[in-house]
Amino acid sequence: MGAALRAIRVRKRWRQKDLAAKAKVSRTMIGRIEHGRLTAVPLGSIRRAAHALDARLDTVVRWQGGDLWRLISARHSAMHEAVAELFGSLEGWVAEPEVSFSIFGERGIIDVLAWNDARRMLLVVELKTELVDINELMATMDRKRRLAAEVASDRSWEPIATSTWVVVAESRTNRRAVSAHETVLRAKFPVDGRRMRGWLRGPSGRVDALTFLPSVHEVRLGRDLGPVRRVTRSRPAER
Repeated sequence: MGAALRAIRVRKRWRQKDLAAKAKVSRTMIGRIEHGRLTAVPLGSIRRAAHALDARLDTVVRWQGGDLWRLISARHSAMHEAVAELFGSLEGWVAEPEVSFSIFGERGIIDVLAWNDARRMLLVVELKTELVDINELMATMDRKRRLAAEVASDRSWEPIATSTWVVVAESRTNRRAVSAHETVLRAKFPVDGRRMRGWLRGPSGRVDALTFLPSVHEVRLGRDLGPVRRVTRSRPAER
């Protein structure tokens, strides 16, 4: 990773201090990254360096248990079920899950693509079990909203407005993440849960919303979507 970032920096004819200034980190930090001494380097600093170079950093978590993806996808599937039940209870909506697209080299998956034929409203729904990178989330929603109209045209849908809705799983960790970035998130997604519920019943015009997962007819999402609990080491029994 460090060698790759260094190669891009050299290609741009930047010095380490140039990259440090653009990434807003110290020159020493850039040196550590490029030489692979990452133990004491915050992940955020590496991301800022990559972003300054117009590069994307993909991090992957692997687990020897082997079923990590099943744990993650189970939570994601539970959210899909809840949102599907929500749209099933609303009049005039058709919702398609996991809609893949490939348009001029841009590829991805829209978690839920919803269409209201009477109002000609298109809605891009993003389901987030965890909020990790706020900037990436905002960029992703911009890209999916831009491409959604062309995805809809393949289904003979002709929207007059395309809206976005980020649905976040309820947890203390996600609540803290939203609170920490509340200003920028509300500027990007100004519509809250109450207004979004009203809009879904009578969609009109474009909205951009971020809400926590609503209670849909008391859908039970399982313990994986509940509040995060701190795990403590059990004390040995007293003799």
